[in-house]
Amino acid sequence: MKTYQMVIALLAGLGIFLYGMRVMSDALQKSAGARLKKLLEVLTNNKYLGVLFGTVITAVVQSSSATTVMVVGLVNSGIMNLTQAVGVIMGANIGTTATAQLIALFKFKQMIPYTIILGIIILMLAKKKSIKHFGEFLIGFGILFMGMEMMGDAMKPLKEAVWFNDLMVNLSHHPFLGVLVGIGLTVLVQSSSATIGILQALAFQGLIPLTAALPILFGDNIGTCVTALLASIGATVTARRAAVIHLTFNLIGTLIFLILLNPLYYIVQRLTGDVVSQIANAHTIFNVVNTAVQIHFAALLIRFVTKVVPGEDKQDQFELKYLDKRILETPSVAAGQIVREIVRMGEIARENVARGVNAMITKDEKVIKELYENEKILNELEKQISEYLVLVSNTALSDEQRYKMTAMFNTIHDVERMGDHAENLAEIAEYSIENNINFSNMAIEELKSIQENVDLAISNALEALKTENVAYIDNVELYESKVDELRERFKNTHIARLNRSECNINAGVIFLDALTNLERISDHCINIVDVVRPGGRQYEQADRKHEAASDMNT
Repeated sequence: MKTYQMVIALLAGLGIFLYGMRVMSDALQKSAGARLKKLLEVLTNNKYLGVLFGTVITAVVQSSSATTVMVVGLVNSGIMNLTQAVGVIMGANIGTTATAQLIALFKFKQMIPYTIILGIIILMLAKKKSIKHFGEFLIGFGILFMGMEMMGDAMKPLKEAVWFNDLMVNLSHHPFLGVLVGIGLTVLVQSSSATIGILQALAFQGLIPLTAALPILFGDNIGTCVTALLASIGATVTARRAAVIHLTFNLIGTLIFLILLNPLYYIVQRLTGDVVSQIANAHTIFNVVNTAVQIHFAALLIRFVTKVVPGEDKQDQFELKYLDKRILETPSVAAGQIVREIVRMGEIARENVARGVNAMITKDEKVIKELYENEKILNELEKQISEYLVLVSNTALSDEQRYKMTAMFNTIHDVERMGDHAENLAEIAEYSIENNINFSNMAIEELKSIQENVDLAISNALEALKTENVAYIDNVELYESKVDELRERFKNTHIARLNRSECNINAGVIFLDALTNLERISDHCINIVDVVRPGGRQYEQADRKHEAASDMNT
């Protein structure tokens, strides 16, 4: 085989290997997506639990680079602090050893037809989504082994190449050179799992001794940091520090194991005689021991990167706080963060509703100005969250998650419409100021009363969205009914006051307009909780009453 043919065959095998990893990752994420979101909330409360989360999520996404990029995104969004990030990053290094162990566990040449055939049968016959996802995983597993087989076959001619044998001898005698080779390979391939796979394919063909493989393996762990470092460009100061922590962690680990190279070589040789398994075991030992040692010095790592990357973060209200394109590497986590961003948007709308009523009562132009500024933020957030939703919808999501993301487009609209109604209240306040219109004490008390119930409806709707607790749905329905009742009662009492000439006609008109806007806001709260209503999330079939009239009024 000519050199260029060997290179083409190797690249083809590598591409198939990476594609198999992607299929496996997508299948696992569809199956475990909701659990990953819960794990993120529970297991990142401290660095030790963060290690567990990093291990699990990397085993799912099949890439420590993807996990670290996600961590950079989460830190950039302020969701995760550096202490939590340290644990997740270290755990990611452990999780990435899963692929190498799977390759070592199964003889990939014999496994190819069985895993693909079994996966196809399960995919065609299974009724449950979870079982179908398992079938997809098996197909991806078989494709990954197919790539390994192609890479191994492509590199067979190297046995006869004198220059390659000389290179292996040099790498065995010059560990630092091996580290540089590992760094270069991983930077090119952008996947430490793939470069470890190449090492295992070489070992399977008897082309590389363990003494040469170990330093390359160490370099692979450093090379995988480049992806996160590139992803941190343009991110916040804290996010850049998270990427530097990843690099520092692997650099320190490599230095430690270069010193302990001979003991490591001795240990892995005693564990198994198979070089493919020895490489996998060395990879696991490197990352587990490295994490076990350095996790106790997390505070020192943070202090070090704080000096290396100085500065402070600033939050722009017009920018997304909880969403970051880097998180798209783990779609299930990104889907969960969309809810947090919508809740944040809802809180801004809630504040504006309170400002609108306050402006009507106090005629404070400063409050009106603040309301209009927040309305600009709401409009910008609606646009940015919608664009992000499109990106998430095109990733590997389960059917339930995809349906929920579709429903979220309507939820964003409902939140933005609440802001529009608050803006209407500000316009009413401006009109009353310009025309010197005053409300009676009774009207003011009525406005306060209905606004209080609207505020409770909004807060419970946002809690329902955030927690998916159905108890909040009942509360929203209760407060929405109360608002409807108060609107009718206050409308009647106000008409009675007009008949008794206790207030002028202009005040009466804008007062009734204010009641209508507040009642419309409570209707949108009902629409918001429909997305978490049990029974299949029948959001699109929900009763969105008054929506058309509300849009026309605006």
